[in-house]
Amino acid sequence: MFDNIKEKVYEANIQLYKQGLVPLTWGNVSARVEDYIIIKPSGVEYEKMSPQDMVVLDLAGKVIDGKLKPSSDTKTHLEIYHSCSQIYSVCHTHSKYATSYAQAGIPIKAMGTTHADYFFGDIPCTRALTYDEVESDYELNTGKVIAETFKDKDWLQIPAVLVKQHGPFTWGGSADKGGLDAVENAVVLEEIAQINYQTMLINPAAVLLPDYVLNKHYYRKHGAGAYYGQKK
Repeated sequence: MFDNIKEKVYEANIQLYKQGLVPLTWGNVSARVEDYIIIKPSGVEYEKMSPQDMVVLDLAGKVIDGKLKPSSDTKTHLEIYHSCSQIYSVCHTHSKYATSYAQAGIPIKAMGTTHADYFFGDIPCTRALTYDEVESDYELNTGKVIAETFKDKDWLQIPAVLVKQHGPFTWGGSADKGGLDAVENAVVLEEIAQINYQTMLINPAAVLLPDYVLNKHYYRKHGAGAYYGQKK
């Protein structure tokens, strides 16, 4: 029943590794199919992982299929799915530049059109978790602080967040890509984090992207009037 989606989620996780976003066993991708999520197993090396190692859980977090323990970030993924029904995949990395912004506790500002092609505004950074939140249910509360940060934002227009002193999470709204859209957002997030860092080194007084340019670049790729790419 789950073989096809396991293959897709496996490939999405392998793409994290191929794109250089995760060393060792860091990072994970999950995808939601109806009332289930499929996620990478915890601590398994990418070179040794197979599609059948992917773990299937229901939306309450109960393992339905799989012999391995799911990712330690599973509760965070689940909380993101619970918070936005339009999200079908979640990705977490510790990529260098995006994580540097997370550790600095500052958002990634919209400074250029590369950013605007994927994100309709700044990538926010959450507040820090409290001692009680960490001690009581760390991964669940990580998801809750992400949801708190997005209470007045559009999850799909800004499909990424920085968890303060932790790292980035991205997500996707496609029900058939098995996590590859969340991975693509993670790749772009890392690129714009590096571009912003280098921009500020070159010119600390660089200005933000004007709204009219942000609007143009975002909506030419997204929404009813999009005209970027080929017609399907």
